[in-house]
Amino acid sequence: MTVRDRDPLTGHQTTGHEWNGITELNTRVPIAIWWFILVTHIYAVIAWFLLPAWPGINDYTRGILGIDQRAQVEQHVAEMRDARAPWRNRMVDLPVEQIRADPQLARIVAETGPALFGDNCAACHGTGGQGGPGYPSLVDGAWLWGGSPDAIMETLRVGINADHPDTRYAQMLSFDGILSRDEIRTVANFVQSLSGISADSDPDRLAAGKTLFEDNCSSCHGEDGTGSTDLGAPNLTDGFWIYGGDDDAIFTTILKGRQGWMPSWESRLDEADRTLLTAYLLELKEAAQ
Repeated sequence: MTVRDRDPLTGHQTTGHEWNGITELNTRVPIAIWWFILVTHIYAVIAWFLLPAWPGINDYTRGILGIDQRAQVEQHVAEMRDARAPWRNRMVDLPVEQIRADPQLARIVAETGPALFGDNCAACHGTGGQGGPGYPSLVDGAWLWGGSPDAIMETLRVGINADHPDTRYAQMLSFDGILSRDEIRTVANFVQSLSGISADSDPDRLAAGKTLFEDNCSSCHGEDGTGSTDLGAPNLTDGFWIYGGDDDAIFTTILKGRQGWMPSWESRLDEADRTLLTAYLLELKEAAQ
């Protein structure tokens, strides 16, 4: 078969290719396709002159229309900032509790808070603020530095063990070499008894653990183990544990020590965002209780 052969049904020349009795026809490209190609090429040439198109060494061609998408985005951001300015200013001027009591501002907190929390806090504290091993829960009411609006705002501003000049410092020191392994287990057992989870009720062992606790732990956690928000020392009587309250977790904490870290958000979130986030955290806590 040659390319001069024609299909007897359509009259089109064939390409000379045949598969299982099916002959390929050598048909012309539809006129509509040629028009489409022509129009797109004409548009491309016009766009080269009207719109930013060709990159240079240090810049790019701006085009006759002078369209600058960066400037457009900056304008849109500025317009959005201006539109949000009234309620953001109120976020700065009003106390957090008054913001939560205001229907309009409370609605903004409910709508904006989840995105703000998700972008900045959820990676460590979980999407619902429930925390995890090594990351405090924000919904259980056990706040290391206090759960008042002012305390939360300050923690957000300066962070914990962060590089902010006013950061809060807290560290659980390692008692390895200070206490023997048996003494660590003894005081760990007493610590568990403070929150009612100890399985060992031997009065002599608990008395020894209490003595070790008073000598080594009470300066931070208090004689009754209720902690100190001034020092960021956890309450050991409430049943809430950042690193776990089982035997192994407490033993490891006492043996090796702990030092958490939270970044300062002052350079990333402005005062209005930190205030909104504080209001949202309080809402999360109340919703979980």
